[in-house]
Amino acid sequence: MRLIAGNWKMHKTASETEEYIKSFLKFVEHPESREILLCPPFTSLYIAGKLLEGTGVKLGAQNCHYEREGAFTGEISIPMLKELGCEYVIVGHSERRHIFGEDDELINRKLVACLEEGIRPILCVGEKLEDREAGMTFKVVETQVRLALSGLEEHTDRIDIAYEPVWAIGTGVPATPEDAVSVHRFIKELLKDINPKNEGRTRILYGGSVKPGNAGDFMKHSEIEGLLVGGASLDPESFAKIVYSF
Repeated sequence: MRLIAGNWKMHKTASETEEYIKSFLKFVEHPESREILLCPPFTSLYIAGKLLEGTGVKLGAQNCHYEREGAFTGEISIPMLKELGCEYVIVGHSERRHIFGEDDELINRKLVACLEEGIRPILCVGEKLEDREAGMTFKVVETQVRLALSGLEEHTDRIDIAYEPVWAIGTGVPATPEDAVSVHRFIKELLKDINPKNEGRTRILYGGSVKPGNAGDFMKHSEIEGLLVGGASLDPESFAKIVYSF
């Protein structure tokens, strides 16, 4: 089933989250035909989990720590997330990589922890503009995927991957559907090489300036098995239009 995920980033208080979800659920009364995921900030997860319970709309977190507990001031563990109803967590988003300095080794440790704790990670990969202009898109993506999945080759069926070209995130300039498809095909072939037994069992999502007006153009391609939506997921009606754009 295709996955449409909304990453709210650092937006919405708990009260704003409550207002959003009550409005959004009116637009998605029958979500069975696709998987819908909301990823609010940590402070909104409790209220979101209560409101989404029994609706069919899934709850996810935007980040996690790899340890179950400990002296890690300001961090959130996966058991904490699961108790609030989270079934997914975004790992390795470009903003975590490039603003907060998360490297491939740390991202790998988070993926290991996710699988050990039974929560499904969405691994984000993608190239910066200078990589693209230098013809390094496939090399950058391959490096990120292989390092992130090191030691997890047998479990690629328990992970989703989001291709998010960094130059398209929040810029209003998405990749063309054709560009996205070429990278998605590359990732699929890469995963086949990593573990042929799990071929076709990892969903590849596209993210980067997805809007109601272009979501359908991406989703008409079978290689694109979902969307990770940023800014356009902050309005409930806008996100609902994306959810039902295909």
